[in-house]
Amino acid sequence: MSKPSTTRTLKVDALARVEGEGALHVRIRDGRVADVKLKIYEPPRFFEAWLRGRKYTEAPDLTARICGICPIAYQMSACHALEDACGVTVGDPWRALRRLIYCGEWIESHVLHIFLLHAPDFLGYESALHMAKDHGDLVRRALQLKKLGNDLVTLLGGREIHPINVRLGGFYQVPTPAALAPLAERLKWARDEALAAVRLTAQFDFPDFDQDYEFVALRHPDEYPLNEGRLVSNQGLDIAVREYDAHFAEEHLAHSNALHSTRKARRHYCVGPLARYALNFDRLSPLAQAAAQEAGLGPVCRNPFRGIVVRAVETVYACDEALRLIAQYQPPERPYLEVPPRASTGYGCTEAPRGILYHRYRLDERGVILDARIVPPTAQNLKTIEEDLRQFIPSRLDQSDARLTWQCEQAIRNYDPCISCATHFLKLHLERE
Repeated sequence: MSKPSTTRTLKVDALARVEGEGALHVRIRDGRVADVKLKIYEPPRFFEAWLRGRKYTEAPDLTARICGICPIAYQMSACHALEDACGVTVGDPWRALRRLIYCGEWIESHVLHIFLLHAPDFLGYESALHMAKDHGDLVRRALQLKKLGNDLVTLLGGREIHPINVRLGGFYQVPTPAALAPLAERLKWARDEALAAVRLTAQFDFPDFDQDYEFVALRHPDEYPLNEGRLVSNQGLDIAVREYDAHFAEEHLAHSNALHSTRKARRHYCVGPLARYALNFDRLSPLAQAAAQEAGLGPVCRNPFRGIVVRAVETVYACDEALRLIAQYQPPERPYLEVPPRASTGYGCTEAPRGILYHRYRLDERGVILDARIVPPTAQNLKTIEEDLRQFIPSRLDQSDARLTWQCEQAIRNYDPCISCATHFLKLHLERE
């Protein structure tokens, strides 16, 4: 084991098993964490500027290109914001179909993270490929479960990556009940697999690391939040989505190409599965609630390492909700509602697998986008991730470089950060002085 020294520098040049390119720099001085920087060095992509001057009807397809894993989240937030700008409210059955396609995205994204990106940490493997040598059946079932989520997105969205069937007002085409029926049978199997995932992840060895987060998520009067609701927190926030800019701010830091979000006049906050779960436990299906309780989770979970269990619980819910929506589905007479343009500003926020995704658009009378703002979940969690590391590292300073590096990476992966929606590996360089 390495001897503690006065100054140690942990330098990770490329984060592993996260989407995008980022690095970690930690400096420890006199037994204290002097500095933590989660560096996002991937070049800016300028999507907001690219949207200016484009027709409002193009935004759902263009924003879907931001993320290959969560394109539905971008499409849904764009649709809600632009329909808000145009004064159109889309109800059932289009609303139910939107919820259904979002369930597919939650399933494929959560399963990807649980089994392929995060479980290797808990089971002691470098990657899912290494894990598959000893747990081949587990990885095969995970891939089959993920494929079901992708197939649900494909059926409703036209293809699994960057879907092309979503549009303002609804869809270009809608499925028949007969087309959804085979997926319903597979979803029953998937729900059982998701329950097994809850039981499996609940057995992992978790550090004792409860934190005092401000959780922020959507809350809907009747449903576990996907597309709609008010923005609430466990520290008194309760606002309409259109009030987002008055309560949240973004800042550019020298060490990161990604903006960092904060609550104005307050501090960092946490979005994602832990936040949704804590603020909406009573909205989960009875089966998902029971699975959480059997896994040892209370109605609030403050340990980010246990987030993998919460993701598994949300996967149970997504399967359950998809089955409910398919059973109640009645096709609309037409696939979409007309959404005529007008000069206005619209606001939208939905729950991507990783947390709230905010869109704002300003249109002219012809529907040309004059201004756009997009705030992804990872930007909102960056300060919280850095704060987690500040609290997590001090009690582990006697550990070897390799062990401390592994645990720091794992703490970051708790959030399934999607830096740019491209996957690269994290490589840590540890310097002791």
